[in-house]
Amino acid sequence: MQSIRNIAIIAHVDHGKTTLVDKIIDQAKILDDRKERTDLLLDNNDLERERGITILSKNVSVNYKDVKINVIDTPGHADFGGEVERVLKMADGVLLLVDAFEGPMPQTRFVLGKAIELGLTPIVVVNKVDKENCTPDLVHEKVFDLMFALDATEDQLDFTTIYGSAKNGWMSTDWQEPTDNIISLLDAVIESIPEAPYREGTPQMQITSLDFSAFTGRIAIGRVYRGDLEENKDYMLCKADGSTKKVRIKELHVFEGMGKAKVSKVRSGDICAITGIEDFEIGDTIADLENPDALPRIEVDQPTMSMLFTINNSPFFGKEGKFVTSRHLRDRLFKEMEKNLALRVDETDTEDKFNVFGRGVLHLSVLIETMRREGYELQVGRPQVIVKEIDGVKSEPYETLSIDVPEDVASKAINLVSLRKGDLLVMEPKGDLQHLEFTIPSRGLIGLRNKILTATAGQAIINHRFSEYGPYKGDFSEDAKGAIVSSETGKATAYAIDRLQDRGRFFIDPNQEIYKGQVVGENSKDTDMAVNLIKGKKLTNVRASGSDDGVKIAPKIDFSLEECMEYIRDDEYLEVTPASLRMRKIDFR
Repeated sequence: MQSIRNIAIIAHVDHGKTTLVDKIIDQAKILDDRKERTDLLLDNNDLERERGITILSKNVSVNYKDVKINVIDTPGHADFGGEVERVLKMADGVLLLVDAFEGPMPQTRFVLGKAIELGLTPIVVVNKVDKENCTPDLVHEKVFDLMFALDATEDQLDFTTIYGSAKNGWMSTDWQEPTDNIISLLDAVIESIPEAPYREGTPQMQITSLDFSAFTGRIAIGRVYRGDLEENKDYMLCKADGSTKKVRIKELHVFEGMGKAKVSKVRSGDICAITGIEDFEIGDTIADLENPDALPRIEVDQPTMSMLFTINNSPFFGKEGKFVTSRHLRDRLFKEMEKNLALRVDETDTEDKFNVFGRGVLHLSVLIETMRREGYELQVGRPQVIVKEIDGVKSEPYETLSIDVPEDVASKAINLVSLRKGDLLVMEPKGDLQHLEFTIPSRGLIGLRNKILTATAGQAIINHRFSEYGPYKGDFSEDAKGAIVSSETGKATAYAIDRLQDRGRFFIDPNQEIYKGQVVGENSKDTDMAVNLIKGKKLTNVRASGSDDGVKIAPKIDFSLEECMEYIRDDEYLEVTPASLRMRKIDFR
Protein backbone atom coordinates (compact mmCIF):
# COMPACT_ATOMS: atom_id res chain seq x y z
CA MET A 1 0.00 0.00 0.00
CA GLN A 2 1.43 3.36 -1.05
CA SER A 3 2.36 5.78 1.72
CA ILE A 4 0.34 9.05 1.64
CA ARG A 5 1.00 12.54 3.05
CA ASN A 6 -1.80 15.13 3.10
CA ILE A 7 -0.58 18.72 3.49
CA ALA A 8 -2.41 22.05 3.30
CA ILE A 9 -0.48 25.19 2.40
CA ILE A 10 -1.55 28.15 4.54
CA ALA A 11 -0.32 31.72 4.23
CA HIS A 12 -1.37 35.34 4.06
CA VAL A 13 -2.44 36.90 0.75
CA ASP A 14 0.53 37.32 -1.63
CA HIS A 15 3.12 35.45 0.42
CA GLY A 16 3.79 33.04 -2.45
CA LYS A 17 1.56 29.98 -1.85
CA THR A 18 0.51 29.34 -5.41
CA THR A 19 4.04 30.01 -6.73
CA LEU A 20 5.39 27.39 -4.33
CA VAL A 21 2.82 24.84 -5.55
CA ASP A 22 4.03 25.57 -9.11
CA LYS A 23 7.58 24.67 -8.07
CA ILE A 24 6.43 21.45 -6.36
CA ILE A 25 4.62 20.53 -9.59
CA ASP A 26 7.79 21.27 -11.61
CA GLN A 27 10.02 19.29 -9.24
CA ALA A 28 7.75 16.23 -9.52
CA LYS A 29 7.73 16.58 -13.34
CA ILE A 30 3.95 16.30 -13.61
CA LEU A 31 3.45 18.48 -16.65
CA ASP A 32 4.07 17.44 -20.22
CA ASP A 33 7.17 19.30 -21.47
CA ARG A 34 5.57 19.65 -24.90
CA LYS A 35 2.73 21.82 -23.63
CA GLU A 36 2.88 25.57 -23.14
CA ARG A 37 3.61 26.43 -19.51
CA THR A 38 1.94 29.29 -17.58
CA ASP A 39 2.72 30.64 -14.11
CA LEU A 40 0.36 30.25 -11.14
CA LEU A 41 -1.09 27.02 -12.49
CA LEU A 42 -3.67 26.65 -9.74
CA ASP A 43 -5.09 30.17 -10.09
CA ASN A 44 -6.90 29.14 -13.24
CA ASN A 45 -9.86 31.46 -12.80
CA ASP A 46 -9.46 34.85 -14.62
CA LEU A 47 -10.35 36.82 -11.50
CA GLU A 48 -7.73 34.96 -9.43
CA ARG A 49 -5.05 35.78 -12.00
CA GLU A 50 -5.96 39.47 -12.23
CA ARG A 51 -6.21 40.07 -8.50
CA GLY A 52 -3.30 37.79 -7.65
CA ILE A 53 -5.30 36.05 -4.92
CA THR A 54 -6.54 32.49 -4.46
CA ILE A 55 -10.33 32.37 -4.13
CA LEU A 56 -11.14 28.66 -4.37
CA SER A 57 -9.13 25.95 -2.66
CA LYS A 58 -7.76 23.29 -5.01
CA ASN A 59 -6.00 19.93 -4.83
CA VAL A 60 -2.84 18.68 -6.54
CA SER A 61 -1.11 15.38 -6.05
CA VAL A 62 2.59 14.61 -6.65
CA ASN A 63 4.65 11.45 -6.26
CA TYR A 64 8.08 11.79 -4.65
CA LYS A 65 10.26 8.85 -3.55
CA ASP A 66 7.24 6.52 -3.99
CA VAL A 67 5.20 8.59 -1.53
CA LYS A 68 2.00 10.24 -2.70
CA ILE A 69 1.81 13.86 -1.48
CA ASN A 70 -1.64 15.46 -1.68
CA VAL A 71 -1.14 19.25 -1.68
CA ILE A 72 -4.15 21.43 -0.86
CA ASP A 73 -3.84 25.11 -1.82
CA THR A 74 -5.99 27.34 0.40
CA PRO A 75 -7.22 30.93 0.11
CA GLY A 76 -5.39 33.44 2.29
CA HIS A 77 -8.12 36.08 2.42
CA ALA A 78 -10.43 36.06 5.46
CA ASP A 79 -13.54 36.52 3.28
CA PHE A 80 -12.91 32.98 2.04
CA GLY A 81 -12.20 31.65 5.53
CA GLY A 82 -15.13 29.27 5.07
CA GLU A 83 -12.99 27.42 2.52
CA VAL A 84 -9.90 27.17 4.74
CA GLU A 85 -11.39 25.56 7.83
CA ARG A 86 -12.99 22.70 5.94
CA VAL A 87 -9.90 22.07 3.87
CA LEU A 88 -7.74 21.66 6.98
CA LYS A 89 -9.92 18.68 7.96
CA MET A 90 -8.43 16.79 5.00
CA ALA A 91 -4.79 17.37 6.03
CA ASP A 92 -2.36 15.73 8.50
CA GLY A 93 0.09 18.62 8.40
CA VAL A 94 0.46 22.18 7.18
CA LEU A 95 3.11 24.14 5.33
CA LEU A 96 3.01 27.56 6.96
CA LEU A 97 4.39 30.00 4.42
CA VAL A 98 5.66 33.31 5.82
CA ASP A 99 7.19 36.30 4.05
CA ALA A 100 10.80 36.86 5.22
CA PHE A 101 10.18 40.61 5.48
CA GLU A 102 6.56 40.90 6.63
CA GLY A 103 6.51 37.98 9.06
CA PRO A 104 3.27 36.36 10.26
CA MET A 105 0.21 38.47 9.35
CA PRO A 106 -3.37 38.51 10.78
CA GLN A 107 -4.76 36.02 8.28
CA THR A 108 -1.86 33.65 8.96
CA ARG A 109 -2.73 33.78 12.64
CA PHE A 110 -6.39 32.99 11.92
CA VAL A 111 -5.66 29.87 9.83
CA LEU A 112 -2.72 28.71 11.95
CA GLY A 113 -4.92 28.86 15.05
CA LYS A 114 -7.39 26.48 13.34
CA ALA A 115 -4.57 24.12 12.27
CA ILE A 116 -3.10 23.96 15.79
CA GLU A 117 -6.55 23.31 17.27
CA LEU A 118 -6.92 20.34 14.91
CA GLY A 119 -3.53 19.00 16.07
CA LEU A 120 -1.84 19.25 12.64
CA THR A 121 1.97 19.09 12.35
CA PRO A 122 3.44 22.34 11.00
CA ILE A 123 6.47 22.92 8.74
CA VAL A 124 7.44 26.60 8.55
CA VAL A 125 8.62 27.86 5.16
CA VAL A 126 10.23 31.32 5.33
CA ASN A 127 9.78 32.51 1.74
CA LYS A 128 11.21 35.49 -0.22
CA VAL A 129 14.59 35.49 1.58
CA ASP A 130 16.02 37.25 -1.50
CA LYS A 131 14.07 40.42 -0.58
CA GLU A 132 16.00 43.49 0.52
CA ASN A 133 16.03 44.21 4.28
CA CYS A 134 14.46 40.84 5.10
CA THR A 135 15.07 39.23 8.50
CA PRO A 136 14.55 35.45 8.21
CA ASP A 137 15.88 34.63 11.71
CA LEU A 138 13.67 37.25 13.34
CA VAL A 139 10.65 35.96 11.38
CA HIS A 140 11.42 32.43 12.61
CA GLU A 141 11.31 33.71 16.21
CA LYS A 142 8.04 35.56 15.56
CA VAL A 143 6.44 32.37 14.21
CA PHE A 144 7.57 30.50 17.34
CA ASP A 145 6.09 33.24 19.56
CA LEU A 146 2.84 33.16 17.57
CA MET A 147 2.52 29.37 17.92
CA PHE A 148 3.25 29.62 21.62
CA ALA A 149 0.55 32.30 21.95
CA LEU A 150 -1.88 29.97 20.13
CA ASP A 151 -1.27 27.20 22.72
CA ALA A 152 0.66 24.85 20.43
CA THR A 153 1.83 21.55 21.94
CA GLU A 154 5.51 20.69 22.61
CA ASP A 155 5.63 18.62 19.40
CA GLN A 156 4.09 21.41 17.32
CA LEU A 157 6.58 23.95 18.73
CA ASP A 158 9.44 21.67 17.69
CA PHE A 159 8.77 22.46 14.03
CA THR A 160 11.05 22.10 11.01
CA THR A 161 11.97 25.37 9.28
CA ILE A 162 12.90 25.64 5.61
CA TYR A 163 14.14 28.88 4.01
CA GLY A 164 14.10 29.84 0.36
CA SER A 165 12.59 31.73 -2.55
CA ALA A 166 9.69 30.02 -4.34
CA LYS A 167 9.94 32.55 -7.17
CA ASN A 168 13.59 31.63 -7.83
CA GLY A 169 12.84 27.94 -7.31
CA TRP A 170 15.05 27.02 -4.34
CA MET A 171 14.62 25.86 -0.74
CA SER A 172 17.27 25.09 1.87
CA THR A 173 17.60 24.45 5.61
CA ASP A 174 19.94 27.48 5.84
CA TRP A 175 18.92 30.75 4.18
CA GLN A 176 22.53 31.79 3.64
CA GLU A 177 23.18 28.71 1.49
CA PRO A 178 20.91 28.84 -1.60
CA THR A 179 20.43 25.62 -3.61
CA ASP A 180 19.03 25.15 -7.12
CA ASN A 181 15.97 23.03 -6.25
CA ILE A 182 13.26 22.50 -3.62
CA ILE A 183 14.18 18.92 -2.68
CA SER A 184 14.93 19.84 0.95
CA LEU A 185 11.28 20.94 1.31
CA LEU A 186 9.91 17.68 -0.13
CA ASP A 187 12.29 15.69 2.11
CA ALA A 188 11.04 17.66 5.15
CA VAL A 189 7.43 16.83 4.20
CA ILE A 190 8.18 13.10 4.07
CA GLU A 191 10.18 13.17 7.32
CA SER A 192 8.09 15.55 9.46
CA ILE A 193 4.48 15.15 8.34
CA PRO A 194 2.87 11.99 9.75
CA GLU A 195 1.74 9.36 7.26
CA ALA A 196 -2.01 9.26 6.60
CA PRO A 197 -3.13 6.34 8.77
CA TYR A 198 -5.07 3.39 7.35
CA ARG A 199 -8.00 2.79 9.71
CA GLU A 200 -9.68 -0.62 9.55
CA GLY A 201 -13.44 -0.91 9.85
CA THR A 202 -16.68 0.18 8.21
CA PRO A 203 -16.28 2.98 5.62
CA GLN A 204 -16.59 6.61 6.70
CA MET A 205 -15.96 9.73 4.64
CA GLN A 206 -16.94 13.31 5.43
CA ILE A 207 -17.77 15.62 2.52
CA THR A 208 -15.62 18.71 3.11
CA SER A 209 -15.68 20.36 -0.29
CA LEU A 210 -17.60 20.22 -3.52
CA ASP A 211 -17.17 20.78 -7.21
CA PHE A 212 -19.68 21.11 -10.02
CA SER A 213 -19.65 19.70 -13.52
CA ALA A 214 -22.24 20.39 -16.20
CA PHE A 215 -22.06 16.71 -17.24
CA THR A 216 -22.16 14.85 -13.91
CA GLY A 217 -23.71 17.46 -11.57
CA ARG A 218 -22.37 18.03 -8.07
CA ILE A 219 -19.16 16.26 -7.08
CA ALA A 220 -18.46 15.46 -3.41
CA ILE A 221 -14.83 15.82 -2.29
CA GLY A 222 -13.39 14.64 1.00
CA ARG A 223 -10.95 12.40 2.78
CA VAL A 224 -11.78 8.77 3.50
CA TYR A 225 -11.53 8.58 7.28
CA ARG A 226 -12.00 4.84 7.79
CA GLY A 227 -12.25 1.71 5.65
CA ASP A 228 -12.42 1.70 1.84
CA LEU A 229 -14.90 3.15 -0.65
CA GLU A 230 -15.77 1.23 -3.83
CA GLU A 231 -17.60 2.34 -6.95
CA ASN A 232 -21.07 0.99 -7.91
CA LYS A 233 -21.72 0.09 -4.30
CA ASP A 234 -24.50 1.33 -2.00
CA TYR A 235 -23.76 3.47 1.06
CA MET A 236 -25.72 5.54 3.57
CA LEU A 237 -25.60 9.35 3.54
CA CYS A 238 -25.92 10.78 7.10
CA LYS A 239 -27.44 14.28 6.99
CA ALA A 240 -27.48 17.28 9.36
CA ASP A 241 -30.92 16.56 10.84
CA GLY A 242 -29.95 13.01 11.78
CA SER A 243 -31.79 11.40 8.86
CA THR A 244 -30.09 8.88 6.54
CA LYS A 245 -30.51 8.24 2.84
CA LYS A 246 -29.33 5.32 0.68
CA VAL A 247 -26.95 6.44 -2.11
CA ARG A 248 -24.85 4.72 -4.75
CA ILE A 249 -21.35 5.84 -5.78
CA LYS A 250 -21.29 5.93 -9.60
CA GLU A 251 -17.64 6.93 -10.05
CA LEU A 252 -14.61 7.43 -7.79
CA HIS A 253 -11.68 9.67 -8.67
CA VAL A 254 -8.42 10.34 -6.82
CA PHE A 255 -6.26 13.40 -7.45
CA GLU A 256 -3.29 12.81 -9.69
CA GLY A 257 -1.07 15.65 -10.83
CA MET A 258 -3.23 18.59 -11.88
CA GLY A 259 -6.23 16.41 -12.66
CA LYS A 260 -8.15 13.38 -11.44
CA ALA A 261 -7.78 9.67 -12.20
CA LYS A 262 -10.74 7.24 -12.16
CA VAL A 263 -10.31 4.32 -9.75
CA SER A 264 -12.50 1.47 -8.53
CA LYS A 265 -11.49 1.69 -4.86
CA VAL A 266 -10.09 4.35 -2.48
CA ARG A 267 -8.32 3.52 0.80
CA SER A 268 -8.71 5.45 4.03
CA GLY A 269 -6.30 8.37 4.33
CA ASP A 270 -6.59 9.36 0.65
CA ILE A 271 -8.59 12.28 -0.75
CA CYS A 272 -11.17 11.47 -3.40
CA ALA A 273 -13.98 12.93 -5.51
CA ILE A 274 -17.32 11.10 -5.83
CA THR A 275 -19.96 11.51 -8.54
CA GLY A 276 -23.49 10.17 -8.58
CA ILE A 277 -24.64 11.32 -5.13
CA GLU A 278 -27.54 13.76 -5.12
CA ASP A 279 -28.83 16.13 -2.49
CA PHE A 280 -25.79 16.22 -0.16
CA GLU A 281 -24.43 19.09 1.93
CA ILE A 282 -21.02 19.99 3.32
CA GLY A 283 -20.44 18.07 6.54
CA ASP A 284 -22.58 15.04 5.55
CA THR A 285 -20.96 11.63 6.11
CA ILE A 286 -20.92 8.74 3.63
CA ALA A 287 -21.08 5.65 5.85
CA ASP A 288 -21.73 1.91 5.82
CA LEU A 289 -25.16 0.79 4.58
CA GLU A 290 -25.80 -1.63 7.48
CA ASN A 291 -24.26 0.36 10.38
CA PRO A 292 -24.18 4.07 9.42
CA ASP A 293 -21.87 5.97 11.75
CA ALA A 294 -21.70 9.78 11.22
CA LEU A 295 -18.57 11.85 11.86
CA PRO A 296 -18.88 15.10 13.89
CA ARG A 297 -20.21 17.83 11.61
CA ILE A 298 -18.17 20.73 10.24
CA GLU A 299 -19.46 24.21 10.96
CA VAL A 300 -19.33 26.49 7.92
CA ASP A 301 -18.67 30.18 8.73
CA GLN A 302 -21.86 32.19 8.98
CA PRO A 303 -22.30 35.24 6.70
CA THR A 304 -21.63 38.67 8.25
CA MET A 305 -22.81 40.96 5.44
CA SER A 306 -25.84 41.21 3.15
CA MET A 307 -26.66 43.04 -0.08
CA LEU A 308 -29.82 43.51 -2.08
CA PHE A 309 -29.57 42.19 -5.67
CA THR A 310 -32.24 43.31 -8.13
CA ILE A 311 -32.80 43.50 -11.88
CA ASN A 312 -31.50 46.50 -13.81
CA ASN A 313 -34.39 48.93 -14.39
CA SER A 314 -32.36 52.04 -15.27
CA PRO A 315 -33.03 53.95 -18.52
CA PHE A 316 -30.05 52.13 -20.11
CA PHE A 317 -31.18 48.59 -19.20
CA GLY A 318 -30.56 45.81 -21.73
CA LYS A 319 -28.08 47.81 -23.82
CA GLU A 320 -24.90 46.02 -22.69
CA GLY A 321 -25.86 42.68 -21.13
CA LYS A 322 -27.27 39.37 -22.37
CA PHE A 323 -29.07 38.24 -19.19
CA VAL A 324 -31.35 40.95 -17.81
CA THR A 325 -34.57 39.36 -16.47
CA SER A 326 -35.39 38.37 -12.89
CA ARG A 327 -35.52 34.71 -13.96
CA HIS A 328 -31.92 34.90 -15.21
CA LEU A 329 -30.82 36.57 -11.97
CA ARG A 330 -32.66 34.05 -9.77
CA ASP A 331 -31.28 31.00 -11.58
CA ARG A 332 -27.72 32.34 -11.47
CA LEU A 333 -27.80 33.13 -7.73
CA PHE A 334 -29.24 29.74 -6.80
CA LYS A 335 -26.69 27.99 -9.03
CA GLU A 336 -23.90 29.87 -7.18
CA MET A 337 -25.19 28.52 -3.85
CA GLU A 338 -24.47 24.96 -5.00
CA LYS A 339 -20.72 25.52 -4.78
CA ASN A 340 -20.22 28.74 -2.81
CA LEU A 341 -20.78 27.59 0.74
CA ALA A 342 -20.51 30.81 2.72
CA LEU A 343 -23.20 32.36 0.47
CA ARG A 344 -26.92 32.44 1.25
CA VAL A 345 -29.73 33.79 -0.94
CA ASP A 346 -33.15 34.75 0.48
CA GLU A 347 -36.13 35.64 -1.70
CA THR A 348 -38.05 38.81 -0.81
CA ASP A 349 -41.74 39.64 -1.19
CA THR A 350 -41.15 40.83 -4.79
CA GLU A 351 -40.09 38.59 -7.66
CA ASP A 352 -37.14 40.70 -8.80
CA LYS A 353 -35.29 41.35 -5.50
CA PHE A 354 -33.01 38.95 -3.61
CA ASN A 355 -31.12 39.35 -0.34
CA VAL A 356 -27.65 37.84 -0.76
CA PHE A 357 -25.61 37.09 2.38
CA GLY A 358 -21.80 36.69 2.28
CA ARG A 359 -18.60 36.88 4.33
CA GLY A 360 -17.58 40.42 3.37
CA VAL A 361 -17.35 43.00 0.60
CA LEU A 362 -14.63 41.05 -1.27
CA HIS A 363 -16.62 37.79 -1.14
CA LEU A 364 -19.70 39.51 -2.63
CA SER A 365 -17.72 41.57 -5.16
CA VAL A 366 -16.11 38.41 -6.59
CA LEU A 367 -19.62 37.03 -7.25
CA ILE A 368 -20.78 40.31 -8.87
CA GLU A 369 -17.62 40.57 -11.02
CA THR A 370 -18.02 36.95 -12.16
CA MET A 371 -21.66 37.60 -13.10
CA ARG A 372 -20.92 40.75 -15.09
CA ARG A 373 -18.25 38.87 -17.05
CA GLU A 374 -20.81 36.20 -17.89
CA GLY A 375 -23.05 38.88 -19.43
CA TYR A 376 -25.45 39.68 -16.57
CA GLU A 377 -26.95 43.09 -15.91
CA LEU A 378 -28.10 43.81 -12.35
CA GLN A 379 -28.32 46.42 -9.62
CA VAL A 380 -27.05 46.04 -6.07
CA GLY A 381 -27.76 48.04 -2.93
CA ARG A 382 -25.34 49.16 -0.24
CA PRO A 383 -23.69 46.34 1.80
CA GLN A 384 -25.26 45.98 5.27
CA VAL A 385 -23.79 44.08 8.22
CA ILE A 386 -25.95 41.42 9.85
CA VAL A 387 -26.98 42.51 13.34
CA LYS A 388 -28.11 39.69 15.68
CA GLU A 389 -29.62 39.49 19.13
CA ILE A 390 -27.38 37.34 21.36
CA ASP A 391 -28.61 36.68 24.93
CA GLY A 392 -30.92 39.67 24.67
CA VAL A 393 -28.10 42.03 23.63
CA LYS A 394 -28.07 43.71 20.20
CA SER A 395 -24.78 42.44 18.67
CA GLU A 396 -22.81 43.13 15.51
CA PRO A 397 -19.74 41.50 13.88
CA TYR A 398 -16.29 42.81 14.85
CA GLU A 399 -13.07 42.52 12.85
CA THR A 400 -9.40 42.67 13.74
CA LEU A 401 -7.84 45.32 11.49
CA SER A 402 -4.10 45.64 10.96
CA ILE A 403 -2.50 48.62 9.19
CA ASP A 404 1.18 49.09 8.32
CA VAL A 405 1.94 52.75 7.58
CA PRO A 406 4.97 55.10 7.52
CA GLU A 407 5.41 56.69 10.95
CA ASP A 408 4.69 60.27 9.83
CA VAL A 409 1.12 59.40 8.67
CA ALA A 410 0.23 56.84 11.39
CA SER A 411 -1.79 59.43 13.33
CA LYS A 412 -4.06 60.02 10.31
CA ALA A 413 -4.86 56.31 10.06
CA ILE A 414 -5.51 56.05 13.83
CA ASN A 415 -7.83 59.07 13.67
CA LEU A 416 -9.87 57.64 10.77
CA VAL A 417 -10.30 54.27 12.49
CA SER A 418 -11.24 55.95 15.79
CA LEU A 419 -14.03 57.87 14.02
CA ARG A 420 -15.46 54.46 13.03
CA LYS A 421 -15.47 53.26 16.69
CA GLY A 422 -12.22 51.32 16.30
CA ASP A 423 -10.05 50.63 19.39
CA LEU A 424 -6.25 50.56 19.11
CA LEU A 425 -4.77 47.33 20.54
CA VAL A 426 -1.16 47.22 19.29
CA MET A 427 1.27 49.88 18.08
CA GLU A 428 4.83 48.80 17.35
CA PRO A 429 7.60 49.61 14.84
CA LYS A 430 8.14 47.10 12.01
CA GLY A 431 11.19 48.03 9.93
CA ASP A 432 10.60 51.59 8.77
CA LEU A 433 6.82 51.20 9.15
CA GLN A 434 4.48 51.52 12.11
CA HIS A 435 2.36 48.39 12.73
CA LEU A 436 -1.12 49.15 14.14
CA GLU A 437 -3.79 46.65 15.21
CA PHE A 438 -7.40 47.57 16.00
CA THR A 439 -10.68 45.92 16.82
CA ILE A 440 -13.47 47.59 14.81
CA PRO A 441 -17.15 46.89 13.99
CA SER A 442 -17.42 45.33 10.49
CA ARG A 443 -19.66 48.17 9.26
CA GLY A 444 -16.84 50.59 10.11
CA LEU A 445 -14.74 48.96 7.38
CA ILE A 446 -17.20 49.85 4.62
CA GLY A 447 -15.52 52.67 2.70
CA LEU A 448 -12.65 52.92 5.22
CA ARG A 449 -9.92 51.54 2.92
CA ASN A 450 -10.36 54.41 0.43
CA LYS A 451 -10.18 57.05 3.15
CA ILE A 452 -7.03 55.59 4.71
CA LEU A 453 -5.31 55.22 1.31
CA THR A 454 -6.19 58.84 0.46
CA ALA A 455 -4.96 60.13 3.83
CA THR A 456 -1.66 58.20 3.64
CA ALA A 457 -1.01 58.90 -0.06
CA GLY A 458 -1.50 55.20 -0.88
CA GLN A 459 1.25 54.00 1.48
CA ALA A 460 -0.90 52.00 3.93
CA ILE A 461 -1.05 48.19 3.85
CA ILE A 462 -4.46 47.20 5.21
CA ASN A 463 -5.68 43.73 6.30
CA HIS A 464 -8.64 42.60 8.34
CA ARG A 465 -10.34 39.40 9.48
CA PHE A 466 -13.58 38.55 11.25
CA SER A 467 -13.09 37.94 14.97
CA GLU A 468 -16.45 37.67 16.77
CA TYR A 469 -19.90 39.12 17.43
CA GLY A 470 -19.92 41.79 20.16
CA PRO A 471 -22.31 44.44 21.58
CA TYR A 472 -23.55 47.05 19.08
CA LYS A 473 -21.40 50.19 19.31
CA GLY A 474 -23.86 52.89 18.21
CA ASP A 475 -23.86 55.16 15.16
CA PHE A 476 -20.82 56.80 13.56
CA SER A 477 -20.38 60.55 13.13
CA GLU A 478 -19.61 60.73 9.42
CA ASP A 479 -18.70 63.78 7.36
CA ALA A 480 -20.63 62.49 4.37
CA LYS A 481 -20.46 64.44 1.13
CA GLY A 482 -23.55 64.91 -1.04
CA ALA A 483 -23.97 63.62 -4.59
CA ILE A 484 -24.09 65.52 -7.88
CA VAL A 485 -27.03 64.00 -9.80
CA SER A 486 -27.87 64.45 -13.47
CA SER A 487 -31.30 66.03 -14.09
CA GLU A 488 -31.36 65.20 -17.84
CA THR A 489 -30.61 62.25 -20.15
CA GLY A 490 -28.15 62.67 -23.01
CA LYS A 491 -24.46 63.35 -23.69
CA ALA A 492 -22.52 65.32 -21.10
CA THR A 493 -20.82 68.40 -22.56
CA ALA A 494 -17.34 69.62 -21.66
CA TYR A 495 -18.74 73.15 -21.34
CA ALA A 496 -21.25 72.13 -18.61
CA ILE A 497 -18.69 70.04 -16.66
CA ASP A 498 -16.16 72.88 -16.82
CA ARG A 499 -18.67 75.37 -15.41
CA LEU A 500 -19.46 73.14 -12.42
CA GLN A 501 -15.93 71.98 -11.54
CA ASP A 502 -15.68 74.25 -8.51
CA ARG A 503 -18.81 72.58 -7.01
CA GLY A 504 -17.26 69.11 -6.65
CA ARG A 505 -15.48 66.19 -8.34
CA PHE A 506 -16.88 64.30 -11.33
CA PHE A 507 -17.07 60.56 -12.12
CA ILE A 508 -17.76 61.00 -15.87
CA ASP A 509 -15.95 62.20 -19.00
CA PRO A 510 -17.23 64.75 -21.53
CA ASN A 511 -19.38 63.13 -24.28
CA GLN A 512 -20.33 60.23 -22.00
CA GLU A 513 -23.98 59.09 -22.18
CA ILE A 514 -25.75 59.79 -18.86
CA TYR A 515 -29.35 59.54 -17.67
CA LYS A 516 -31.68 61.36 -15.30
CA GLY A 517 -31.00 60.27 -11.71
CA GLN A 518 -27.44 59.05 -12.36
CA VAL A 519 -24.85 60.03 -9.74
CA VAL A 520 -22.24 61.83 -11.84
CA GLY A 521 -20.04 63.32 -9.13
CA GLU A 522 -19.44 64.18 -5.48
CA ASN A 523 -20.62 67.53 -4.13
CA SER A 524 -18.17 69.46 -1.97
CA LYS A 525 -21.09 70.15 0.44
CA ASP A 526 -23.13 67.58 2.35
CA THR A 527 -26.33 67.98 0.29
CA ASP A 528 -27.33 66.41 -3.04
CA MET A 529 -27.34 68.71 -6.06
CA ALA A 530 -29.19 68.16 -9.35
CA VAL A 531 -27.39 69.56 -12.40
CA ASN A 532 -27.95 69.75 -16.14
CA LEU A 533 -24.76 68.52 -17.83
CA ILE A 534 -26.34 68.29 -21.28
CA LYS A 535 -26.45 72.05 -21.79
CA GLY A 536 -24.09 73.38 -24.47
CA LYS A 537 -22.73 76.88 -24.89
CA LYS A 538 -25.04 79.43 -26.54
CA LEU A 539 -23.31 80.62 -29.69
CA THR A 540 -23.41 84.27 -30.82
CA ASN A 541 -22.09 86.13 -33.82
CA VAL A 542 -19.71 88.13 -31.70
CA ARG A 543 -16.16 86.92 -31.11
CA ALA A 544 -14.19 88.31 -28.18
CA SER A 545 -10.56 87.58 -27.54
CA GLY A 546 -9.94 85.32 -24.55
CA SER A 547 -13.54 84.21 -24.02
CA ASP A 548 -13.18 81.07 -26.15
CA ASP A 549 -10.13 79.53 -24.47
CA GLY A 550 -10.16 75.71 -24.39
CA VAL A 551 -11.84 74.25 -21.31
CA LYS A 552 -9.56 72.62 -18.75
CA ILE A 553 -11.27 69.64 -17.14
CA ALA A 554 -9.79 67.63 -14.25
CA PRO A 555 -9.63 63.86 -14.93
CA LYS A 556 -12.66 61.92 -13.69
CA ILE A 557 -12.48 59.71 -10.59
CA ASP A 558 -12.39 56.04 -11.60
CA PHE A 559 -13.87 53.60 -9.09
CA SER A 560 -13.31 49.86 -8.99
CA LEU A 561 -16.28 47.58 -8.27
CA GLU A 562 -15.48 47.30 -4.54
CA GLU A 563 -14.96 51.06 -4.23
CA CYS A 564 -18.38 51.65 -5.85
CA MET A 565 -20.01 49.14 -3.49
CA GLU A 566 -18.53 50.94 -0.49
CA TYR A 567 -19.24 54.42 -1.85
CA ILE A 568 -22.99 54.21 -2.55
CA ARG A 569 -25.51 55.46 0.03
CA ASP A 570 -28.67 53.82 1.34
CA ASP A 571 -30.83 55.68 -1.22
CA GLU A 572 -28.66 54.62 -4.17
CA TYR A 573 -28.15 51.54 -6.33
CA LEU A 574 -25.02 50.44 -8.16
CA GLU A 575 -25.89 49.45 -11.73
CA VAL A 576 -23.54 46.68 -12.92
CA THR A 577 -23.32 45.73 -16.60
CA PRO A 578 -20.60 43.89 -18.56
CA ALA A 579 -19.29 47.25 -19.83
CA SER A 580 -20.12 49.83 -17.13
CA LEU A 581 -20.53 50.60 -13.45
CA ARG A 582 -22.99 53.42 -12.76
CA MET A 583 -24.29 54.77 -9.46
CA ARG A 584 -27.86 56.07 -9.42
CA LYS A 585 -30.53 57.37 -7.06
CA ILE A 586 -33.28 54.79 -6.43
CA ASP A 587 -36.09 57.39 -6.60
CA PHE A 588 -35.26 60.56 -8.49
CA ARG A 589 -38.13 62.74 -9.56
